[in-house]
Amino acid sequence: MLDNWVVAPTCLPLVLRGCHACASERFRASGKFRVNAHHKLIDAWLLALCTACGETAKLTVLERMNVRFVRPELLDRLHDNDPGLTAELLQDPVVRRRNRIALDWDNAWRLDTGGSDHLDREVIDVSVRFAARIPVRPVRLIAEGCGLSRAEAERLITEGKLVSAVRLNGKLSGDFTFTLKR
Repeated sequence: MLDNWVVAPTCLPLVLRGCHACASERFRASGKFRVNAHHKLIDAWLLALCTACGETAKLTVLERMNVRFVRPELLDRLHDNDPGLTAELLQDPVVRRRNRIALDWDNAWRLDTGGSDHLDREVIDVSVRFAARIPVRPVRLIAEGCGLSRAEAERLITEGKLVSAVRLNGKLSGDFTFTLKR
């Protein structure tokens, strides 16, 4: 029987970027947008607040874009400060690259295993699905979901009792499956 686990975000991740006012490198996305129009051109920023000093940083979403080429529903979401749009934009690799930021997902996600009835079975087949692109070590997820220590999960990988088509020791942010034989 295949079990389904889900790695789901619990809140927005912190934005890793240097603050120009203090030495902090962590910002919290405020969920607010600033939109500025220059005749037919539009700029839009996602505002983020420094976790140490509260200084505001602007993360570029749109830059000198002709209003005609911006989808009306995107403009509405920007004007409404849509929290779902904030999450989408932080996940967007183009926005992250343009603003030279990274995301800190520590304490911002949870693993839903659907209960603990799988813990007493000899063979466990699990499909892990990511609700967002959260980089996590698969061995950490497996250890947490199966009630093992990380060292014990590493030992099971070495012994060939924990197998997967993906590398379980590196970070991963995409769906995968694994089999655990006790």
